[in-house]
Amino acid sequence: MSTPIEPILKENPNRFVLFPIQHDDIWNFYKKSEASFWTAEEIDLHQDLSDWENKLNDNERHFIKHVLAFFAASDGIVNENLADNMVTDVQYTEAKFFYGFQIMMENIHSETYSLLIDAYIKENDEKDYLFNAIEHMPCVAKKADWALRWIDNGSFAERLIAFAAVEGIFFSGSFCSIFWLKKRGLMPGLSVSNELISRDEALHTEFAILIYSYIKEKLDKNTVHAIISEAVDIEKEFIIE
Repeated sequence: MSTPIEPILKENPNRFVLFPIQHDDIWNFYKKSEASFWTAEEIDLHQDLSDWENKLNDNERHFIKHVLAFFAASDGIVNENLADNMVTDVQYTEAKFFYGFQIMMENIHSETYSLLIDAYIKENDEKDYLFNAIEHMPCVAKKADWALRWIDNGSFAERLIAFAAVEGIFFSGSFCSIFWLKKRGLMPGLSVSNELISRDEALHTEFAILIYSYIKEKLDKNTVHAIISEAVDIEKEFIIE
């Protein structure tokens, strides 16, 4: 017997028209996201350049480079999942609105991280190395490969959990490291961008959990635990590296 189609994935002939709102909780997430809009031009990096050269040590610069290199690539991977899978698969109009806005915000995140690398790193060869971290850094490649695997092979429910892990686990350690710099009064531009982006990613993670609550045929607990545990192990390896 074939598995019934999830209601959220079942073709919806009314998906082209927004009103009347059918799913208030999903719509509220869209409005929250809309209210949190910002742009890369809001980030002031003048003090950062002095801190980068004069107040960070080599180990701190090394770690921040790895963090920014991962972030610069990761938002593109998230967007590939959104554009290739979520926007087309999900039939609830309110969710399509959220995913459309999320794609735009991930673009702004990507632009911001690229601007940060471009501002902090002076040597073109090193910039190229960081912008292409998936090819050059095994610890970044491992995280990227894990996420891409779920884009290509996961079921809808598995992708929801996996990308909740990407945005809720893969990003967390890196966010914390930048908050540590803020606590020391360093890199204010990076710190502001981190506050804005971490807020966005927390909302995206919560939204993935909300959409998962609409799934009728939930994954078994062992599958969920396996996905989350693997993500945690990969993130621990990245932080140690």
